Amino acid sequence: MSHPFAALTPDLVLDAVESIGFLSDARVLALNSYENRVYQVGIEDETPIIAKFYRPDRWTDAAIREEHSFTFELADCDVPVVAPMQRDGETLFEHAGFRFTLFPRRGGRAPEPGNLDQLYRLGQLLGRMHAVGATKPFTHRESLKVENYGHASLKTLLDGNFIPKSLLPAYESVARDLLKRLDSLFNNHPVTAIRLHGDCHPGNLLCRDESFHMVDLDDCRMGPAVQDLWMMLAGERHERLGQLSELMDGYQEFHDFNPRELPLIEGLRSLRLMHYSAWLARRWDDPAFPHSFPWFGSERYWGEQILMLREQLSALDEEPLKLF
Repeated sequence: MSHPFAALTPDLVLDAVESIGFLSDARVLALNSYENRVYQVGIEDETPIIAKFYRPDRWTDAAIREEHSFTFELADCDVPVVAPMQRDGETLFEHAGFRFTLFPRRGGRAPEPGNLDQLYRLGQLLGRMHAVGATKPFTHRESLKVENYGHASLKTLLDGNFIPKSLLPAYESVARDLLKRLDSLFNNHPVTAIRLHGDCHPGNLLCRDESFHMVDLDDCRMGPAVQDLWMMLAGERHERLGQLSELMDGYQEFHDFNPRELPLIEGLRSLRLMHYSAWLARRWDDPAFPHSFPWFGSERYWGEQILMLREQLSALDEEPLKLF
């Protein structure tokens, strides 16, 4: 049985865009996206636009509209974010069984690792976003928890027989040990969850004309503020301490940060590792995934995962990062 995205042809993409009043110039460029399908579509005598087609059965309509609403809240507070385009007050459209949203095209370059000046400005951007995110909760989108990012991820991997039999005992053992530690860590460091970007890696914070803007809030959810911050840090401990200080100098101009969240950083890194493997497993019926991630399922990949999870167990024993 073919995957639903197999029906998403260039002609269907053009028809969908034109169904809400745009006149295309018949140019369609597929962009680098796996969870959804994203295209740049040329518009007659105008700047091209971006069409995002949502993966069927992932988010409810209410959850998608809640993401859009959050984006507009940010834009209304002058937080630089790429917001959906509207037609008659609507942002979520349907064509031939596919739900889609249109965005203005806006590119940029990712931050430079360790650039302290950029980290200060990124801190300001994230502080402004969290000041808005903390004003009310999501009601239709999930929260980041050990249960869904950790335990559910392990269940997916074990039930799907994705781990080579030769490495299964080692992976399961280290994963269960790690999850016990994470259960304890998050229970001992309760924090107030706020609305987050959720997938705030440097590639989703782009610089254009010397200013940063946010893109792709598809994974926005409730969680600890530090989830949107820790992926900005790189390098050895002393380097990350300096980066954290610069990031926080900018962040706390707009939103207070609770330092009790800092011990969660390595726990959140651990959850991201497990969730990524489970994400690949859950999407393996999509032909784009075996084609793009042929190493998934190999002994080399799972051997590296075992090593990384063991390193995370050790990292949880280390002193957390602190603010100066």
